[in-house]
Amino acid sequence: MGVTETSTYRDLHLPSLIIGGSFAAVAICLSLFSILQHLRFYTNPAEQKWIVSVLFMVPVYATESIISLSNSKFSLPCDILRNCYEAFALYSFGSYLVACLGGERRVVEYLEHESKKPLLEEGANESKKKKKKSSFWKFLCDPYVLGRELFVIEKFGLVQYMILKTFCAFLTFLLELLGVYGDGEFKWYYGYPYIVVVLNFSQMWALFCLVQFYNVTHERLKEIKPLAKFISFKAIVFATWWQGFGIALLCYYGILPKEGRFQNGLQDFLICIEMAIAAVAHLFVFPAEPYHYIPISVCGKITAETSKTEVKLEEGGLVETTETQVEASGTSIKESVQDIVIDGGQHVVKDVVLTINQAMGPVEKGVTKIQDTIHQKLLDSNGKEETEVTEEVTVETSVPPKE
Repeated sequence: MGVTETSTYRDLHLPSLIIGGSFAAVAICLSLFSILQHLRFYTNPAEQKWIVSVLFMVPVYATESIISLSNSKFSLPCDILRNCYEAFALYSFGSYLVACLGGERRVVEYLEHESKKPLLEEGANESKKKKKKSSFWKFLCDPYVLGRELFVIEKFGLVQYMILKTFCAFLTFLLELLGVYGDGEFKWYYGYPYIVVVLNFSQMWALFCLVQFYNVTHERLKEIKPLAKFISFKAIVFATWWQGFGIALLCYYGILPKEGRFQNGLQDFLICIEMAIAAVAHLFVFPAEPYHYIPISVCGKITAETSKTEVKLEEGGLVETTETQVEASGTSIKESVQDIVIDGGQHVVKDVVLTINQAMGPVEKGVTKIQDTIHQKLLDSNGKEETEVTEEVTVETSVPPKE
């Protein structure tokens, strides 16, 4: 650590702390306001519990970044917290899209319906060719034909990232305690480059699964303007990760000061600014206003005067009907939080268990296949030995006596 690098960090630390703290405060205030609005008008729990989970990313990121920026000793614990919540937020965003489509059952029905369209449009020969392709190849090139499998792959992709991200976060903490993590050091005897490779692959696969799912369902999601939501979320989760990776490379090659505090401090400072921008974007991308009003059909009994009128239309005339909406009554924030924590937690646990079982299935089959192969080779080897012994005995007993 050079004197110049240390002095550079000291000179920039206080101004960056003041500026970053200001942006972080703005980000936290705006995000909490948006979250409280959703909790107050908690009229669609299936969607809003995941919206709140996504919105909570900004306070988590901003808080841990300003704490880490103020004291570099807390940098690693803050990174673990951020990484764990980042993985959960990605899962929450995927669950939000599913909820907007009407739930898992409706999604499966829609995907099955979409998978039949190419078969109807193309000839029988083309259909047979498609059936010969593996599910993996179909997922890469033509996800429309997968049907239910697409939903299973998409969920597996998101949950595997959540599991691996959390596991690698705690593995990082353990390696740091043992002194073999080497944050930002691309050397084979440190754990940092290996964890980066694993997370990079896992993250890109999760993103690709989400993109493929979005490509198939975006027509049904037009009402919620999914592209803006997708871009804003992707910018937070993936851009910040690649930003940290890029800073590590620049520091490693000496373009930026190699001091560890400078590297982490620069990342935290940039995140504070970015979270303020994200908080403003979320006010428009995930607004609570659509949940302030609910259709009268789900609002219970409402007393009103009704009248019947006969209307004569000219030929070619149209009558437009709209469903009356009423303002939703404010809900208890405590009850809203309980629903998010309890129901959302149960949903996460169920999907994690399901994903682990799906991952263990092929592993168990592979282990069983290896065991069967070894067992068969042992049987073949024993069979050959017995055959050789039998042949020797036969040869010895069949030799004619000399005259």
